[in-house]
Amino acid sequence: MLKTERLILRQWEKSDYLPFIKMSLDPDVMKYLPGLLTEEESLHIIKTVKKIIDNNGWGIWAVELKENHRFIGFIGLHEQPAQFDFSPCIEIAWRLSKEHWGNGYATEGAKAVLDYAFHTLNFDKIVSFTASVNIASEAIMKKLDMTKVKEFTHPEFSSNPYAAKHVLYEINHPRLKKPT
Repeated sequence: MLKTERLILRQWEKSDYLPFIKMSLDPDVMKYLPGLLTEEESLHIIKTVKKIIDNNGWGIWAVELKENHRFIGFIGLHEQPAQFDFSPCIEIAWRLSKEHWGNGYATEGAKAVLDYAFHTLNFDKIVSFTASVNIASEAIMKKLDMTKVKEFTHPEFSSNPYAAKHVLYEINHPRLKKPT
C-alpha cells in the first residue's frame, strides 16, 4: 500500500469491481486503448493484477481517495517481459475514471509509484507509453520528468488504428543520472 496526500494505492477489493467495469465500458476512458472491455475481461484483469500484487508485493494498485475511500481507478507498475523491442521492462501505468481527470491525481500517484520503484524496489529504469494522440497522458509523463525515447506502433492496436502510433518515455533511477 502506498499513500500520498490525497490518495491510497492498495490491493483491489470487491467494492472496486463494479466501478472498474463501468470505467472499462466508458468510451472516453478507453478512447486510446484497443477497445471497451466486457465485464468478463474487466474481472479477468482484476484477478490477474490482484495475483501479481499478492506474488510480488507490487503491481497495478487500485486507487482510492483518502477523503471518502472512493475507488477512482488504478496506478502502478507492470512487467512487460517480451511484447516490445524495448522489453523486458517495467512500465508505470494509470487509468482513472473521467470524473477524476484534471485534478492531478494521476501525477500524484505516479510520483509515489516512481519513488517506490526506485527507492524500495531499486529498479534501474521505468518506462511509460501511450497513444501519441493521448496528450493528457503524455503531459503526465513530462511532469514526471520522463524523457521521450521514440515512437512505435503498438502491436495490440489493430482494432483501434487511431491509437496505434505510440510514444515511449523512460526515467532512470536517480543514482544513474549524470551530473550536470
